[in-house]
Amino acid sequence: MLKRAKILFLNYPNNPTSAFVEKDFLIEAIKFCKRNGIILVYDAAYSEIYFEEKPVSFLSLPGAKDIGIEFHSLSKTYNMTGWRIGWACGNRELVAALAKIKENIDSGTFEAIQFAGIEALTGSQESVNNLRSIYKKRMDILVDGLREAGFRIIPPKGTFYLWVKVQGSSIENAGYLLEKAGIVATPGIGFGPSGEGYLRFSITVPEEKIKEGIRRMKEIWVKK
Repeated sequence: MLKRAKILFLNYPNNPTSAFVEKDFLIEAIKFCKRNGIILVYDAAYSEIYFEEKPVSFLSLPGAKDIGIEFHSLSKTYNMTGWRIGWACGNRELVAALAKIKENIDSGTFEAIQFAGIEALTGSQESVNNLRSIYKKRMDILVDGLREAGFRIIPPKGTFYLWVKVQGSSIENAGYLLEKAGIVATPGIGFGPSGEGYLRFSITVPEEKIKEGIRRMKEIWVKK
């Protein structure tokens, strides 16, 4: 398998688990890719949604630009979901190859959206700081509430997802929440076999909805 491998895809901060990665892990990944002639594709879409220390950029590490490319998205950082705009940076040849592929699979991004993206990136970043504060407060409410409901929770360092361990089938647990409490959670199995036994909760709703969801969950989860 290693001989046939061409690309190693990493995503940190991670969706769906909210996991962060240490610098040493990325350094080893870079060395591994160099030794084996593998391209490292690093999805950093959630890099600006952090609650403590800012996650390290893969490209800031020695040798990364020799073998890798890093992707970013305006959807998460600037609430531009649906605008379908982001950017890639890294190895010059890889970026050029990506541009060549993209220009042959679509007709480009609507110019007004490109200007909006430029304004987001070059303007004041106060809105991003505010967004982090909002997500941190919402996450604290969700973590505390689920703990009170009996779940063992490890608070995430960032992203707007919470990865929660449950007993039994993730699909059955998600269905139970939806049917009994009107709560939508994503079954972990939807992200692959390793996700079985987990639910993914999102904090992309106002605080009051999170509190109401917790109230409903406490009522029905004890009876489960």
